Amino acid sequence: MIVRYRYRAYPTGDQQMMLARTLGCVRVVFNDALQARQDARTAGVKITDTEVQRLVVTLAKATPERAWLGEVASVALVQACQDARRAYRNFFDSVAGKRKGRRVGEPRFRSRKDNRQSIRLTRNGFGVTDRGVRLAKIGDVKLEWSRNLPSAPSSATVVREADGRYFVSFVVEVLETPLTPSSTVAGIDLGLTDLAVIVRSDGTREKIPAPRHLRAAERRIARGQRALARKEKGSKNRGKARHRLAVLHRKVRETRLDHHHKLAHRLVHDNQVIAVEDLAVSGLARTRLAKSVHDAGWATLVRLLEEKADRCGRTVTKIDRWFPSTRACSQCGVVGDKKPLHVRAWTCGCGAHLDRDYNAAVNILDAAGLAESLNACGADVRLRLAGAVSVEAGTHRTEAV
Repeated sequence: MIVRYRYRAYPTGDQQMMLARTLGCVRVVFNDALQARQDARTAGVKITDTEVQRLVVTLAKATPERAWLGEVASVALVQACQDARRAYRNFFDSVAGKRKGRRVGEPRFRSRKDNRQSIRLTRNGFGVTDRGVRLAKIGDVKLEWSRNLPSAPSSATVVREADGRYFVSFVVEVLETPLTPSSTVAGIDLGLTDLAVIVRSDGTREKIPAPRHLRAAERRIARGQRALARKEKGSKNRGKARHRLAVLHRKVRETRLDHHHKLAHRLVHDNQVIAVEDLAVSGLARTRLAKSVHDAGWATLVRLLEEKADRCGRTVTKIDRWFPSTRACSQCGVVGDKKPLHVRAWTCGCGAHLDRDYNAAVNILDAAGLAESLNACGADVRLRLAGAVSVEAGTHRTEAV
C-alpha cells in the first residue's frame, strides 16, 4: 500500500528564507503553466507537457524577468508544471465523466497570500539523513523522527502551514498488516447529536457523543477574528493576530482528526465488516446545519475507516444514501412518514418501540446483508437492538442487549 508519513520540520532562519523563495518560485511557475495552457486553449492550439515545461522553466530562466528561477532547485519547478498538468487533467476528466466523485472545477491561480503553501520533490531532489532530510539547494533540515520510515520514500512534500509550522511528508510503500479475523460486524449511523451510533452483531450497541470541537472553540475563534479585523492591513500586529487565529483553527482541526483516528482504529480493530451510509456531505453542508455538519467531519471519519480497513484486511460497506434507514421499521420493514429531527423515538404500527438512531443503525446493518433476524433462542435480534429505552445512560456506554 502507498501511504504518507508526516514529520515536523525545524528549518533554520536561512533555510526558512530559502524555502520561502522556493515556494514563491513554485507558485510563479504553476501560474505560468496554467496561463500557457489557457492561452493555447483559447487559440485552439494543442500544447504538450514538454512544451509547457520548456516555456515556463527552461526559456523563462533565460529572461531577465524570470532569471531568479535559477536560484532554486529545478526539480521543484518541474513538479509545479506536473501539478498544473494534473489539475487540468482532473478538470477535463471530470467534465467528460471519466473521473469519479464530485465535479472538479477549472484550475485556479495560486496567490502569494495563500497561508498554506507546499513544494513537491522527487527522489533526485531530497535525501533522508539521520537527523532529518537533505533538500536540494536548501541543506539538511532537522526533522522530529516520531517513527521510522518503513521503506525508501519515492517523493517528499514540504508544507508550510498557516500557523508558520513546517512539515515534511514522505510517500512510502508499506505492507498490509491483517488482523485476526473477527466474527463481529457493525452498522453505523452517523449524526450530529451523536457522532456515531453503533450496533453490532454480538448484541451490543453504543452511542458516541459528538465532541463538537468547533463549537467548543467558537467563542475564542470569534474573539480572535474580531481582533484580526481591527488591525491595519499590512501591519505587524495584523500578522500576529492572523497567526494567533491560525493556531486556534489548527487546534480544532488536529483535535478532531485525532478523535476520528482513534475511533476509526477501534471500530476496524473490533469488527470484521463495517456498514455505513453514503451521506451527501456536500449537499448537507449547504443547509442551515452546515456548521454542525462540517464540525462533525463525517467524510473524514469514513475515509479513515476505509483506509484502515484496507490496511488491516477488514471491509467497509456503503449503503445507498437514498435508503430510508430512519423511516423504515427494522422489525416489520414498513417505511413510515418523514420524521422531524426532534422525534427521537416512536412506536411503529407493529407495536415496536424504536429509537431513531438505533433503528437506523440496524437498518443499515440489515441493508448490507450483515444482520441476523433471530438469535439462538428465537428472539428477534433487530427489534432488541433498535428498541428505545425510557432513560438512556448519561455516559452512553456500550450496552449489552
